[in-house]
Amino acid sequence: MNYLKRAMLYLTHKKGQSLLLLLIMSAILVFVLSGIIIQNAALSATNSVTKSAGTTISVSANRNKMFAKMRSSSSKSKTPTITTPTVSNEKIKKAGKLSTVAYYNITNTASVNASSFDTVSTSTGSQGMGMMKGGKGASTGNISIEGVTSTKLTSSFISKEDKIVSGRNIKASDANSKNVVIEKELASSNNLKIGDSITVKTTTSGKKKIQLKVVGIYKAKSTSSSMPGSDPSNTIYTSYTLPASVTGTTGKSSTVTYTLEDSGKEKATTKKIKSIINSSSFTVSSNDESYQQLLQPMKNVQSFANKIVWLVAIAGTIILGLIIILSVRTRQKEIGVLVSLGESKLHIVGQLFSELFVILIGAMVIALLLGNFVGNKVGNQLLAQQQTTSITTTAKSSDGPGGAPGTQHNGGGMHGGAMMSQASTSSASQRALKTLNTSISPSSIMKLGGMGLVIIALAVCVSSISILRLRPKDILLGE
Repeated sequence: MNYLKRAMLYLTHKKGQSLLLLLIMSAILVFVLSGIIIQNAALSATNSVTKSAGTTISVSANRNKMFAKMRSSSSKSKTPTITTPTVSNEKIKKAGKLSTVAYYNITNTASVNASSFDTVSTSTGSQGMGMMKGGKGASTGNISIEGVTSTKLTSSFISKEDKIVSGRNIKASDANSKNVVIEKELASSNNLKIGDSITVKTTTSGKKKIQLKVVGIYKAKSTSSSMPGSDPSNTIYTSYTLPASVTGTTGKSSTVTYTLEDSGKEKATTKKIKSIINSSSFTVSSNDESYQQLLQPMKNVQSFANKIVWLVAIAGTIILGLIIILSVRTRQKEIGVLVSLGESKLHIVGQLFSELFVILIGAMVIALLLGNFVGNKVGNQLLAQQQTTSITTTAKSSDGPGGAPGTQHNGGGMHGGAMMSQASTSSASQRALKTLNTSISPSSIMKLGGMGLVIIALAVCVSSISILRLRPKDILLGE
């Protein structure tokens, strides 16, 4: 073990060279460790995104089947009508009990006329709000009832287009009740407050009156429509059971959106929901836009970190190899004397390795002190850039003329698709990780040590070629 003592003596004697090697090795290991901890943080964030991204599966009416049915009935009737298909709530709830489903939101709509209050209308060309007396001559209804399981789960509330300003949201416990949430402008125009009752009339021949209780007031950010009576303020939110009773489809619903517990189970869950619904009148489609929007930055960060590790490792091996080769040239006489005295060439190679190993230990200590700081700065800067790029790209693809219309919601067509796309973008922006949780774990230290050993081993192997070819006689004769 004589070569181990020589290694320590050489390092203490050549302080300047040893310090240079320590600085170079430290720089290499700092960036290698930064890449490793960024990789680990990105992997952990990817798993978190998979669990919390909120991929949705929508069950809605098959529009092609609806129009085909209307066309076939128009040949028998002078007044063709579109009938929205429904599915039993039992099937919907059965699908909602799947282990991969976090929660679901049932949606039903109905049109009624205001009776005890006035609706809000916007006149074309006017700057103020006008009033239209409810229930007079309105054939299709001047109030839209949006029945949901929970208003918190609707696209307009997720995207902050609608926001509760007083009272509370509609909840699952409001099923079979007549509790409603009305718009702020409608409430102000009629001096309505939480706890008040309002009356609406159905548009059917019987014109049945229904008394509703105001439990919440929301504010809509949507711009007003130029069509009288169709202002967004005239939308009332209630439980999904109330519109069903108005339209005569009690116990059934027309649309439901399932939000998954794990976005990675989207395909399998879609297949199970299709088998439960089991109806050609409905389409079952998934929307993982939010998941992909959150996942892509994580993949990019992980890929970048992987490149950092390999590029620094390769560059470090080359740099150390060149330094050792130059060092061997300056130490040829020393090596020649040792070999002539009977020292094994393998021991001389072992001495070089021991010298670098001692430097590696010191460099690892420095890397552990600085690696997390560097990795945190680089990782979070890269994450911020990738998220900005991802959200901008998604917004352009959704809003542009060639963008995908998105999932249709309540027969909204292109407008409904745009709203769902905006909700997905907004939801992804809210869920997007602002910072990477970078930390040095025991596995990171082991990876760093392993890569450090590989780097110095390769560097020594490269430089050992010249040592093994050296002949003591030639060295001592100066040839």
